[in-house]
Amino acid sequence: MLKNKVALVTGAASGIGRATALAFAREGARVLVSDLTLEGGAQTVALIEAAGGQALFEAADVAQPEHARRLVERAVAAFGRLDVACNNAGIAGLSAPTADYPLDAWAQVISINLSGVFYGMKYQIPALLQAGGGAIVNIASILGSVAFAHAPAYTAAKHGVVGLTQAAALDYSAAGLRINCVGPAFIHTPMISRFEADARVREHLIAQHPIGRLGQPEEVAELVLWLASSRASFVTGAYYPIDGGYLAR
Repeated sequence: MLKNKVALVTGAASGIGRATALAFAREGARVLVSDLTLEGGAQTVALIEAAGGQALFEAADVAQPEHARRLVERAVAAFGRLDVACNNAGIAGLSAPTADYPLDAWAQVISINLSGVFYGMKYQIPALLQAGGGAIVNIASILGSVAFAHAPAYTAAKHGVVGLTQAAALDYSAAGLRINCVGPAFIHTPMISRFEADARVREHLIAQHPIGRLGQPEEVAELVLWLASSRASFVTGAYYPIDGGYLAR
């Protein structure tokens, strides 16, 4: 599906990002793996190489525009082009009512989860256009369309990712660049490990998903892979929940 393509994945040291990088490599892409976690990033590269793929790791903080630019430059310098980008890096942030939400915590969540996606696309888009087009898949959340109490920053950021994705799709789809986003519900990743530690909380989370379980990173990666491939050639500006029926309740 991605033979001879070059892909960039942020937040790829674990969870959905790692699963996506592995899926891209499995389908023939050369992958630039990025994260702030050096050990996890190196492990992702090692997993790709062990499976016969090709990958490089570049540490980066997506909240820093210069880092976003450097990632694109590294991908092009190493592999000659950029065809696919998955902006996955994100944090959960603190839990607090809106009026009590700390200003520094708000700024951190917005800078990583929303501005980080904008910075990524700002530098990815010119490279993708230079390569003749391609695809960007942004990782939003079910909170891109609904909300949780005590999660104002995360909810605002993920709603913003959906809108940003749609605006960018309108700007560049006619030029051969498709831009979409996906909205995972609760997936077995390090981000939700703090919730799963309490058996009662875990059972409550499972109960919110009509399918009767939480999702796996590999299931999200398969959707991302499809959106990044030519099989989704008429799909752009879309928001795809992947939520075990969560939003259908």
